[in-house]
Amino acid sequence: MSMINAALVESFDEPPHLRSVPAPAPAPGQEVVDVLAVGVHPATRGIAAGKHYTSPTSLPALAGADAVVRRADGSLGYVMLMGAGTLAEHIAVDPAAVIPVPDGADPAVLVATMNPALSSWGALRTRVPFQTGQSVLVHGATGNAGSMAVKVARHLGAGHVVAAGRNRSRLDELTTQGADQIVQLTPDQDATAAALARAAAEVDVVLDYVWGPPTELAMRAVLGARTQHTRVLDWVQIGGTGGDAITLSGHALRSNAFRILGSGFGAVDTEVMLREFTELVAAIAAGAMAVRPHPFPLDQVEAAWAHQDAPGERTVILL
Repeated sequence: MSMINAALVESFDEPPHLRSVPAPAPAPGQEVVDVLAVGVHPATRGIAAGKHYTSPTSLPALAGADAVVRRADGSLGYVMLMGAGTLAEHIAVDPAAVIPVPDGADPAVLVATMNPALSSWGALRTRVPFQTGQSVLVHGATGNAGSMAVKVARHLGAGHVVAAGRNRSRLDELTTQGADQIVQLTPDQDATAAALARAAAEVDVVLDYVWGPPTELAMRAVLGARTQHTRVLDWVQIGGTGGDAITLSGHALRSNAFRILGSGFGAVDTEVMLREFTELVAAIAAGAMAVRPHPFPLDQVEAAWAHQDAPGERTVILL
């Protein structure tokens, strides 16, 4: 039996371990591809820790959620197999799920950038009727996904982008990367609310990576400061660094043209998502946006799992 190297989740309480496993046997309609690069994203770690809705129900299981792969004809592709695992030298995939990657693209940069960029790209392209020239508030803009959301919003034609986050130095950097205004989220709730009201009262879309009590404060501030209450405000829940739930007054919904919705894999049709994957891959390959990869080899998977990414950086395992 042919064997390959892979990273296996054997316990939700431990990082994946390098193991030798049987080479994949493709099911009818599948093809075997070579894995070149896999991103170690927060969702990837969450899946391996049993904390994600796509976490495996039985162990051991293959780690990894996405990959840049090489097909038999030599062409490159990108796959996202949430719950199926990608961290192995070879994997079996459905050809229809392989997104073409342009020649010359850097696999490490692509896999480092796709996951952070996908949340905001998917939200603006599939969840809200976003139009060129509209204004966007990114709430939680100093993490990797939030920072990328600023760049994505600008790339997709936002006329005005407000970046709100806790890290002041990162906020200052974002003023050169697409943000027109910045708001620092501080423990002083009154000052934070006043700053949000000044900067974001008339935005059209909020991309929210925070949720929880900080979002309750932000919603009260923005809605209370709006001068055109019939102007639609789409508030898109994407992440939950501030908590998993909010308390919202019904008055806020009745007194404004205010819509709350989520954006994630369960909210978008698979065919639509694959189309958006294709366009985003092309944009990243063309240099429109990038996250700096921090590479590890497969035999250092445990060290990769322990690595703490710096701002603008993403851990990547190269095979």
